[in-house]
Amino acid sequence: MKYHSAYLDWYGHVEKAKYDFRSSGLTRFIYRLNLGNVDLSVNYTSGNPETARLLAQRYNVRPENVFISSEGASGQNSRVIRVLAEKNRKKTEAIVEYPTYEPLLRQVQEHFPKVKRLERRPGESYRLDADLLRKIASRQTGLLVLTNPHAPSGAISGSEELKAICEVAEEYDFFVVCDEIYSEFNRNAVPTIFSVAPSKGIVTTSFSKAYGLGGLKLGTALADEETVKEFYGDVLNTVGNSSNLVQIVAAALLAKCREDMEEHKQKWVRLKRQTEELMKQKGFEYFQNNVSVTYWVKLPIKDTYEWITGYALPKCGLAPVPGAFFMFKNGYELAKSRMIRLGLGNINPDDPKLTEAFDALEVAIQTWSAKYR
Repeated sequence: MKYHSAYLDWYGHVEKAKYDFRSSGLTRFIYRLNLGNVDLSVNYTSGNPETARLLAQRYNVRPENVFISSEGASGQNSRVIRVLAEKNRKKTEAIVEYPTYEPLLRQVQEHFPKVKRLERRPGESYRLDADLLRKIASRQTGLLVLTNPHAPSGAISGSEELKAICEVAEEYDFFVVCDEIYSEFNRNAVPTIFSVAPSKGIVTTSFSKAYGLGGLKLGTALADEETVKEFYGDVLNTVGNSSNLVQIVAAALLAKCREDMEEHKQKWVRLKRQTEELMKQKGFEYFQNNVSVTYWVKLPIKDTYEWITGYALPKCGLAPVPGAFFMFKNGYELAKSRMIRLGLGNINPDDPKLTEAFDALEVAIQTWSAKYR
């Protein structure tokens, strides 16, 4: 791998934090499964039919439009990007939104010699700009990679916004891969890119963020039938069949445990309300996120990476994510940023201590600012 993720490297080596605001996905989902007798010898070359049926029902598509793997959403992104890059090697460039979740950028860089950036501007509420996309796209463009809701801001792109983007994709003949993992927090509020443009739009998603199922490693993609066949063909040619056990568990959860999954998610809905009240009380400037459990927050600090790694984490036990990790252009130079991503996934909903955590955050900001203003 030529392009490692600086963000994931940092995330994986953070020391234990008293106030851990790193996670964008829920945790603590414990469930007693009763699977009964399971034939562990069964393999499906095109996914477990029952799991595909239930997922198709969830997304209002046909089972033939569902690709399932046991690699999680990150594995889906990596595979989908690689397969599309190999599909037409004459398409030597790709476009990735900016700012974005850094591992998506690195996965694209692995397979496309030239990577352009589609800027989502804070002054325009991080909307997708189809006119700007038309200016930077070309006949060599093979792929556009987006997130919806946008990571890190949480901005939601509606059907008309996505339709305008996909019209450019049709014009220049490239695919639009949209990581929609955060939409699972409220699937009704976010249209799928596949529903807008079935021939060019490809969805990647998982249940790790919204339901605390990170350990399941279920990955889902929605695409046209021929493209789904290509994804399954790639699995067979690389790692063999995906884990049917993962898909059996997923089917059991979707069929029998949906109410429990939704009830678990509701605990964080309450945390979101409390978090927003505290941020308003303390005068924090943040972008409103109506779906997931992260907030894109602007601090009165010129370089939040320096502040977090040099002071907030080692001295105060505070671990939000530096905004700089979402603001790489193409290389690894860390941009000075006032932004942090504040995630609630690791907060214990039964004993959140949010007031204590935000008091500590406020003191850490004030102390640093007094020293370095």
